[in-house]
Formats: sequence, C-alpha cells, structure tokens
Amino acid sequence: MEDKKQTSFTFEIDNFSEKEAGRRSPQFLAGGCEWYIQVYSNGELVYDHLSMYLELCALFCNQLTTAWGRSKALPLKKLQEKGFLENKKLIIKVEVKVIEVIDEAEEVTRKEKVDVQGFKVLHSQAVLVSRLFEKHPDIAVNFKPKNQQVKTTYMIFLLHLIETLRKPPHSISETELWIAGNELMELTEAGFKLDWLKTKLRKVSFKRMTSYDNVSRVQEFENQVKNLKAEVSLERKTTYDHCSRVRKLEKQVKNLTAELNIEKEKSAAYATKVYALEKTMSDIIEFNKKWNSEQV
Repeated sequence: MEDKKQTSFTFEIDNFSEKEAGRRSPQFLAGGCEWYIQVYSNGELVYDHLSMYLELCALFCNQLTTAWGRSKALPLKKLQEKGFLENKKLIIKVEVKVIEVIDEAEEVTRKEKVDVQGFKVLHSQAVLVSRLFEKHPDIAVNFKPKNQQVKTTYMIFLLHLIETLRKPPHSISETELWIAGNELMELTEAGFKLDWLKTKLRKVSFKRMTSYDNVSRVQEFENQVKNLKAEVSLERKTTYDHCSRVRKLEKQVKNLTAELNIEKEKSAAYATKVYALEKTMSDIIEFNKKWNSEQV
C-alpha cells in the first residue's frame, strides 16, 4: 500500500449568493487522480442548504463511490450569519490524501450504463441518481413499469424535471413550466412519490408569477413616468409660449404708455399757449373798450 502525499486545493466563488445553478471547480491532481469540487449555492435536491461534494473526474468499472460530500453541508441562513462570505465571496479549501488506488481498470465510456436502485442510467448520471435515492429512499417504492428501457426513460424525465425546477423562476418560460407540470403528472401516475417536487413546482410557479407581476408594475410605472414627462414638457412649452406673449404685450403697453405721456406733454404745452393767447385777446378787447369810452 502506497501512502500518497496530501494535496491541498482552494476554490473561490465570487458573488456566491447570486449563483443559482451548481458551480464546478477547475480540475486538480491528487494522488495520481483528477478531482473537482461541485458546489450548489441553493442546494441540490434540498433547497435551503449549501450542498458540496468532492468528486473524481475518472470513473472506474468496479468503483461506484466516486463522490464524497453532503447535500446538507450548511443551512444557507447560517452561511449568511456566521461570516463565511467575505465580500460576497466563498472560499472552499479541500485537502485530499489518496491512501491507495484499488482499481485502475479502463474508464467506463459515457454511453455505458450502470444500475442504481434498479434503474439503468448513464455513468455520468449515477451520482445524481444515488443522491436522489439517498434523500428520498421511498421515491420508487410504488413504481409500476418493469421494462428496463421504460424505467430508464422515466428516470431521464425525472432528472430533467429536477434540473428545470432548479433554474431561477424568472428564467423558466411558460412552455417549460407547462412541460414540467405534464412530466410531473406522468411520473406520479407511473408510481414515483414526488410530493416534494409538487411543492417545488408550486413555489416556482408562484415566484415566476410574482416576478412577472412586479415586472408589469415596473413597466406600468415607467409608462406613467414617461407620460408625465411628456405632459411636463408640453406644459413648459405652453408656459414658455404664454410668457413670450405676455412679455410682448407688456412691451407694447410700455411703448403705448410712453407715447401717451409724450402726447400728454404736447397737449399740456398746447393748452398753455391757447390760454395765453385767449388772455392776450381778452386784454386787448378790454383795452379797446376802455379807450373808446374815454374818447366819447
């Protein structure tokens, strides 16, 4: 037995809380084998926990255990509260020490299938299906079909449904949601116990509807703001035009007032001259009368 040297590997995930789907680390070498870390920020099959696994890149024919980890590694609430995130970044450090490589047989091809709880699935799907039965051991207790090909088809449908419901609700189309509902109905009729998926589907549908309602309200408010801006702009233009007309009229009134004052001044001067002439004429007439009386 060869005691391999321990290897340390660090995986950093930026904006961890914003990641909905699973994140896979770059591959690293330890004990002559290639490994990677698989992390689900919103849980895998469990939607309120951090799920984390250490997995082998190469799978061997006689080796079924190719991943180690926990679907409930840490509640998401505690992940936020305990200070595990630094500037929204999660840093995961693993130390791997391979004591002995038991089987170095040829790698199983991607098309070859393995048996997991009576279901023949692709080797690449074996880990996920194993975790599914680990989390929900009675999921296929009442499963009816016995034909192996039919069982495989139903399992593919189930994995596809789980993958669809793992997506962010706002990114799931109406068609995808409708297909998911049909798949869930067919899988349930075939005997799968999927109450937990029914709950998940209802939550996703509600969140999607709420999300679209919020978007509609935002668009409605944006349209209202746009219309108000147009009205304000029109009022400003109308007010500007009105002010221009007022200023023009004020200028005309000012000019007319100036002309009126000039005319008044002219009229006053003219009246003074007329009065002076009238007085002179009156004085002449009076003098003439007086002179005539003296002559007599």
